[in-house]
Amino acid sequence: MGKVSIGTAPDSWGVWFADDPKQTPWTRFLDEVQTAGYTKIELGPYGYLPTDPVRLKDELDQRGLTMTAGTTFEHVHRPGGLESTWQDVFETAELTAAMGAKHLVVMPSMWRGEIVEERFDHQGQAEHGRAVTELGRRLAEEFGLQTQYHPHADGHVDTQDTVERFLEETDSAFVNLCLDTGHISYCRGDNLELIRKYPDRIRYVHLKQVDPKILDEVEAEGLSMDEAVRRGVMCEPPNGVPDLPPVLDALAGLDVDLFAIVEQDMYPCPPDVPLPIAERTLAYLNSHGGGGSR
Repeated sequence: MGKVSIGTAPDSWGVWFADDPKQTPWTRFLDEVQTAGYTKIELGPYGYLPTDPVRLKDELDQRGLTMTAGTTFEHVHRPGGLESTWQDVFETAELTAAMGAKHLVVMPSMWRGEIVEERFDHQGQAEHGRAVTELGRRLAEEFGLQTQYHPHADGHVDTQDTVERFLEETDSAFVNLCLDTGHISYCRGDNLELIRKYPDRIRYVHLKQVDPKILDEVEAEGLSMDEAVRRGVMCEPPNGVPDLPPVLDALAGLDVDLFAIVEQDMYPCPPDVPLPIAERTLAYLNSHGGGGSR
């Protein structure tokens, strides 16, 4: 049996951007992570936490925290996209590696958002997979980081079929899957089926749930993911889908140690909302098969 170690992320404190007055200040975020009982965090958007590695390590050490991964987006399918993505990713990867983390969570660019794009056809999926593999190779060689690809609602890799196609088109030596339970369920996918079919490709996890009633409303109205989050589509466990205990059991059965990061999208949110949710969520996960925060 593998060990599933629970952590959290700035996203669960309503943080989507490096600097935004609507967001929880970074010092309060770190203090409340410690208070809630977590010992592992993700970096979040580059520039939210201090970018000087010496200072950041000192801030984490003071609170008994370690970093599991950095997070970033890619746009490798656009003209010149691999090189421009590399420039965007470089600072995040450098800081992530300096903090001793081994993973970089990479998310697809959005087909629906500020830019509206056509979805990938079969050839586009193959070309995208090759480009992400090359990005993963560079990250491994330059920084020693493992690329964990994160499907994202309204992104070019989001639905079950696009996730499976992506895994077929990428090289597991350089790219594997960050299984985000919320985004998979948001796109009507099956988390347990992905774990069953691709046990050797799941090497990192984000834990979140979706409110099915709000999701139905969002789909009926054709709303974006951003609007869905503002309506509260990502909800506190155990109030949504997927049911997390079976997911945790399946992950433990992979016979590999995994980080499972609680990442409940809440942007924007009142400053006093995140901490009680974080405490309850950790207690719930630890009582249903989570490997604890340590």
